[in-house]
Amino acid sequence: MRRILILSLLALLTGTQVGLADEAQPDADAIERGKAIVFERGRGNCLACHVIKGGELAGNYGPPLLLMKVRYPDRADLRSKIWDASVREPTTRMPPYGRHRILTEDEIDLVVAFIHTL
Repeated sequence: MRRILILSLLALLTGTQVGLADEAQPDADAIERGKAIVFERGRGNCLACHVIKGGELAGNYGPPLLLMKVRYPDRADLRSKIWDASVREPTTRMPPYGRHRILTEDEIDLVVAFIHTL
């Protein structure tokens, strides 16, 4: 949580624009479809561990999903974390959504599209 606050303050103080001008931005439909996967208990089930704006009965094991553009300015890093977080954090409890085929590649892209808007 402290890291999030520090990144937020740095962005505010430096006037840094967080975003990916060179990368194509997902459309509203992709973002909504990603949100549905994230909130669905039988698929993404992200609310089991994370607090997410608009979600109900959120868990508190994982960090709150906010300021995601600041935390992950490169969407590829966020996608990699969702695909298999154990690559960078071997002791993580986050499921490897890609490696274990919990979600398809397209579903992971939709999840990234939504989470990157938080």
